[in-house]
Amino acid sequence: MLEGTKIGSPPQMASIFDIAKDTLLFLLLSCYYILESLFWTLVPNALRPMKSLKGDVVLVTGGGGGVGRQLAIKLARLGAKVVVWDINKGGSEKILVTISRQSSEGLAYENNGSLGAAARLSRRPSFTLHKTCVAAFQEGYNIASYVVDLADREAVYAAAQKVKNEIGKVDVLINNAGTVFGETLLDLNDSAIETTYKVNILSHYWTVKAFLPDMIKTKKGHIVTVGSVAGLLGTYRCTDYSATKFATVGFHESLFTELRAHGHNYIHATLVCPYYINTGMFDGVTPRLMPMLEPENVADAMINSIRKNEVNCIMPASVRYLLPLKCLLPAKMCWDLMHRVMKGPQSMMQFKGKPKVAGG
Repeated sequence: MLEGTKIGSPPQMASIFDIAKDTLLFLLLSCYYILESLFWTLVPNALRPMKSLKGDVVLVTGGGGGVGRQLAIKLARLGAKVVVWDINKGGSEKILVTISRQSSEGLAYENNGSLGAAARLSRRPSFTLHKTCVAAFQEGYNIASYVVDLADREAVYAAAQKVKNEIGKVDVLINNAGTVFGETLLDLNDSAIETTYKVNILSHYWTVKAFLPDMIKTKKGHIVTVGSVAGLLGTYRCTDYSATKFATVGFHESLFTELRAHGHNYIHATLVCPYYINTGMFDGVTPRLMPMLEPENVADAMINSIRKNEVNCIMPASVRYLLPLKCLLPAKMCWDLMHRVMKGPQSMMQFKGKPKVAGG
């Protein structure tokens, strides 16, 4: 306790006036914010102003499969320079195959191995060899990929420096990678728990620390944190996954307050919390009330949120109306709702997805 401070002593009058003034200002601004939110809710997406990502360097972790792959392809088609980080080189190759199959304008290259692959949309389907990712971007390619183990802090920092040297400043960072083991606590081995924490949350610290300083320096940037509905509500057989996703939510919200408190309003931050996604991470899960989300739809929603500079993106939107019940209803009632009506624990009992690094 500070010296001279008396418990229960009344605040100074100046402090009371300051509190009253700030409260009145808050109420006035709240009216504006609510009206603004209602207005944009009623305006169709096609009529809403969206920022262009053309020419921006967008880095997607876990971009070799699932939602990450969809993000990479869709962002490249919007004209962004997409940098994919994935632990599997094969994931990069799948991006190229997807582009060449989905478009008659596929042009791809495979570089010398350590950096993975890069691709762009072009009018002539062919394969061209290049030595470095920087050569690809200089010649107009849209996607470059690096093999990175996000569980290795030094590997993350080294890859980040390589991206800066070869490609340049990252404008949009999408921390999308995630891993899940799907075991009950007593069946989880210690190494699995450590891996989950390293990939799902600690890697966010390393990537943001690596790229945020340049965003602040240039007064331009966007950080996207992919959490999960499991990070808002504890999930059966996910003590490791849910805990790390709760941590990503806390990390992101704290980072957001730091950016705003220090006046870095030009750096945007978007928190994405999707429901189960049909990527193979949760094979065998059988949700009762809401079907799994499709990766392409999740990617579309994420890109829309990024382009609108939204703070939160919860999918499906109906989930945001259910979450407050956790705090408003009696604990026994919440458990019955989860167990009897939604059958959340039962839906995870047939989980047979193998451990993997992906998005969602």
